[in-house]
Amino acid sequence: MKNEMVAMILAGGQGSRLGALTKNLAKPVVSFGGKYCIIDFVLSNCSNSGISTVGVVTQYKPLALNSYIGNGAAWDLDRSYYGVCLLPPYMGSEGGEWFKGTANAIYQNISYIDLCDPEYVLVLSGDHVYKMDYAKMLDFHKLNNADATVACIETSWEEASRFGIMDLNDEGRIIDFEEKPINPKSNLASMGIYIFSKKYLYSHLEADEHDPKSAHDFGKNIIPNMLHSGGKVFGYKFNSYWRDIGTISSLWEANMDLLKIDPELDLFDKMWVISSKKKGRPSMFIEQATTISNCLIDEGCRIKGSVDNSILSVDVMVENEAKITNSILMPGARIGKGAVVNKAFIGPNAIIEDNVVIDSTKNQKVVDSDYCGITVIGDNAHIVAGAIIDDGGRAVSLLNSLRRV
Repeated sequence: MKNEMVAMILAGGQGSRLGALTKNLAKPVVSFGGKYCIIDFVLSNCSNSGISTVGVVTQYKPLALNSYIGNGAAWDLDRSYYGVCLLPPYMGSEGGEWFKGTANAIYQNISYIDLCDPEYVLVLSGDHVYKMDYAKMLDFHKLNNADATVACIETSWEEASRFGIMDLNDEGRIIDFEEKPINPKSNLASMGIYIFSKKYLYSHLEADEHDPKSAHDFGKNIIPNMLHSGGKVFGYKFNSYWRDIGTISSLWEANMDLLKIDPELDLFDKMWVISSKKKGRPSMFIEQATTISNCLIDEGCRIKGSVDNSILSVDVMVENEAKITNSILMPGARIGKGAVVNKAFIGPNAIIEDNVVIDSTKNQKVVDSDYCGITVIGDNAHIVAGAIIDDGGRAVSLLNSLRRV
């Protein structure tokens, strides 16, 4: 069964710069953002990009990583054919050895790539935090008839010496590449994400394997050698959030990034879900100015206003200055800025726009009704900004005259 592209995730590094956090487990399974592991991001990116054949190259302390990935079901990678496959070092008829570098790790698993029979090979790192559509990068690779494509991102000049730095011509072709330069000429950094045409990759891996002076590394050896030999190597510019989790400080900063009011990395995006072995939605987000008392709150909620004596189901959003009291908000409900909701049921995926008031408790006409002053807003209802609903249960019938999503 042929695959257009197979993904190979390099997840075997020791991660010694994370100190005690990686003493007993591989860096890709270090906890991140409350409910994730670092490797959740690259596995989710593969799944969301339509890549269902994924090899995970393991080496250092692999037990926790192997157990965590399992059959790949959490990321929809449990397939009858291929799916996710764990690839540790192994002993063959001619012996075996630990992986000597990133390039050697792929070289030792050529038999797996051949089994999958792809046209292209996507090489990824298992310790980066980001969301990326690899299918778009493949389209770029094919459009340029490239031999290799390297994803790149602008970094600060202060950080540039930590990465492979490149320079592109007007067509996007790489004309200069230097791994971790002391005095960088550019701040366009390699993300450690590569797409190769398979046969072209094989020829360079073979040559690199027999070079006694090589460190067998993609950044130090493979990419520079491809450029020196005249290969068509292009840079694919990425303009969204990306963090290389290589140090304690970078891991801390990436976690802190999630606490910003409008974080660059949106874990609540339903169009690009970051999946985890821990089922469900992301951990709830509670802003600094928020007040919460006597509540039950499910995961995936984002609360920026105040909530009192209420129950919030999964994925509820409460915007700034909104006030929720004595109410039940059902899954996916959205409460706009400055809205007031008191003694109400808000149905699944209902949208309550800014400055809406939903409160029937002061309307004496509805106190004795069957609803006892409780307002009910139906599922998928869309209550327009500034609306006032104070007639209790009869709000249900009003939904027909209000705009729906």
